[in-house]
Amino acid sequence: MNIAVIVNQVIVLFLIIIIGLYAKRRNIITDDMTGKLSNLLLQVIQPLLIISSFNFEYSAAMLKNAILVLAASAFIHLFSMLVGRFIYIRFPKRTRDVLKYITVFSNCGFVGFPVLESVFGSEGVFYGALYVIPFNVLALSYGTMVFTDKNEKGTFKKILTHPIIISVAAGMLLFLLQIQLPKPISEAISMVGSMTSPLSMLIVGCLLANVPFNQLFRGKEIYVGSAVRLIILPLLVYGILSLFPLPGKVLQVSVILTAMPAAANTAIYAEKFGGDAALASRLISISTILSILTIPLILMIL
Repeated sequence: MNIAVIVNQVIVLFLIIIIGLYAKRRNIITDDMTGKLSNLLLQVIQPLLIISSFNFEYSAAMLKNAILVLAASAFIHLFSMLVGRFIYIRFPKRTRDVLKYITVFSNCGFVGFPVLESVFGSEGVFYGALYVIPFNVLALSYGTMVFTDKNEKGTFKKILTHPIIISVAAGMLLFLLQIQLPKPISEAISMVGSMTSPLSMLIVGCLLANVPFNQLFRGKEIYVGSAVRLIILPLLVYGILSLFPLPGKVLQVSVILTAMPAAANTAIYAEKFGGDAALASRLISISTILSILTIPLILMIL
């Protein structure tokens, strides 16, 4: 990996975050618009990016790597659940719930896909699409249990009908059967999907703008959670996965996505289920800011 190129790409993503922050502070993008843009990204644009990322000539090696990434992701999320259960025992329950959630769920979509695309091109998104399957399954099950100690009704149906899961299934079908979509359709899907990186970063900037600057850095839980999310967990995962004979890209994709900041939906779940939404918003903000430094660091280690 060319570190100079990667650092340049991270800086580009950071500058787009600043543009989003500016647009939100000037009320060019309102809270209502942010929510609608997030839905557009998650339900339309990102799924189309995933489908276009499967537009490769069939390769047994790529299929094997995709399955290994899926298995690695399942392990990483389960391992993160174990880490989160024991590392935050001394914190109050409402604080502990948010810390447990951000330890398990990284921003592997909003921030992760743009980084993977910068490092590996569309092949990185191809592997990333498999990585997010356990994320989405566990977010709809374990994610609810973190704040409520019980499962939400209709979880299985929500998993099967999730746009990301549907797009992965559709993309995998195109990949395995080597179905070539008509050129106008393929180009339309690719063009809309390519909006993922800039729109993701604009939304992250809007989220940052919602947190008062003078409250952003208060509390040791902010730094403990960010350190676990951005440095400790990725290094633990790197150490454990390095013990197995995994292909280089499988290891790199898995560690990179583990090193992403706190998931953007942390605040949504905390708000919905009576958790500490303010702390969740601050953790998303701080970990996103710090990731501008830690992501290149993790990439250099890789």
